Amino acid sequence: MNDRFLRALLREPTDTTPVWLMRQAGRYLPEYRATRARAGSFMALAQSPALACEVTMQPLDRYALDAAILFSDILTVPDAMGLGLSFAEGEGPRFAHPLRDEAAVAALEVPDMAKLQYVFDAVKEIRGALAARGDAAVPLIGFSGSPFTLACYMVEGGGSDDFRTIKTMLYSRPDLLHRILDINAQAVAAYLNAQIEAGAQAVMIFDTWGGVLAEGAYQRFSLAYMKRVVQKLHVEWDGRRIPSIVFTKGGGLWLEQIAATGCDAVGLDWTVNLGQARARIGDRCALQGNLDPNALFASPDQIRGEVAKVIESFGIVEPGVGHVFNLGHGISQFTPPEAVTALVDAVHDYGRRIRANGS
Repeated sequence: MNDRFLRALLREPTDTTPVWLMRQAGRYLPEYRATRARAGSFMALAQSPALACEVTMQPLDRYALDAAILFSDILTVPDAMGLGLSFAEGEGPRFAHPLRDEAAVAALEVPDMAKLQYVFDAVKEIRGALAARGDAAVPLIGFSGSPFTLACYMVEGGGSDDFRTIKTMLYSRPDLLHRILDINAQAVAAYLNAQIEAGAQAVMIFDTWGGVLAEGAYQRFSLAYMKRVVQKLHVEWDGRRIPSIVFTKGGGLWLEQIAATGCDAVGLDWTVNLGQARARIGDRCALQGNLDPNALFASPDQIRGEVAKVIESFGIVEPGVGHVFNLGHGISQFTPPEAVTALVDAVHDYGRRIRANGS
């Protein structure tokens, strides 16, 4: 198996820099769009283990990526709580029953993980498909939204430009938000552990909206609950170490605090200088990131140049440090597929070169 992704997360030596992309299975690939059309709806696609496996594997058929990530959605957990998730064509997610009053918050419960069995079945099916690749097999990443990011959708009822509803709750009724976050943290930990038990070899917490919080509020309402999740995760399963990644978009101010959650790697968005992040975190965690996704709209030569800047910024890979190359957020649906070929090849080529020069 190609295990350089896992080795980098655990700060062990690798022959080159591993690379995978957030949303690597998605709308920029024509084969994904064809499968999505065949499924009939996004939820039908996500809830079919066979189709989720198919789209998870699609980018691996095109590119020499070093990890697969489970195809699913961060909102499966609140959907299992009975909030009524739906996706309209061309629109974002919507909840039929957002949490807007004390009674709704009081009724919220950690869902029975059996309601999410389709996710765990998909993990098992994907692991089987990956194993069939033999030496070319790569690890599978499981994931969840962070407790706060899930709460944003659960309270707002969908996406938001200003997060006015949840921030009103945060300031006027923090007790209600803390109850939601407590339930979410329990649910996320159970959900990620079930993914690990089904075969996920690493897990990632996506704190997409933690960066919209004020200093102080971030620590109380996002970071504290992610730390609680990390502390409940299986560190080992079936005789193997299970690394964890925590990513707060817009979280560059708080990297040291994110590293202190106990995670194995900190994800960085493109606003953070990778070399400075390495100096701040030291040998406590590996780093993941952090090319601007819009760099993929440049020419192949320009993409290669941007890749070189990121890898040079991280610097020489020494014992006890680790770097996983990724975008600073999810790949755009408008990205030309051939741009990803240029990116992946450049990462591996430059990663080998910098190791040879630093040895």
